[in-house]
Amino acid sequence: MARILALDYGEKRTGIAVTDELQIIASGLTTVATPELLSFLKEYTSKESVELIVVGQPKRMNNEFSDVESVILSFLEKLKEEIPNIPVKRIDERFTSKIAFQSMIDSGVKKKQRRRKELLDEVSATVILQSYLYNKAR
Repeated sequence: MARILALDYGEKRTGIAVTDELQIIASGLTTVATPELLSFLKEYTSKESVELIVVGQPKRMNNEFSDVESVILSFLEKLKEEIPNIPVKRIDERFTSKIAFQSMIDSGVKKKQRRRKELLDEVSATVILQSYLYNKAR
């Protein structure tokens, strides 16, 4: 089997998570500056077997898309051109940042480390990926 990647896309930086090859466990991989994201993904997918990329879909409480959605759609068009052989699925990412922050507290991450937005983005991507895996198994 191949891995699944998940992206918590942000205008400044993007958190990335990945599954193991059996697609059982979601783990944080890294956080990349968003302008470098496409080149990172091209390099990563050339070295690792990736079956799917899951991208968070930011929605407001009233179910409307947030402002960053248009930027994400533009990125996804470029991604499809550069890496056409890997499909992309979208998943609702409401509350992932709050869940990620709480999971960092619950797992004993020190307050100083929790202030690092890069870590929060990576954990948020992991929450997105874990949610995808959970719903896929149902």
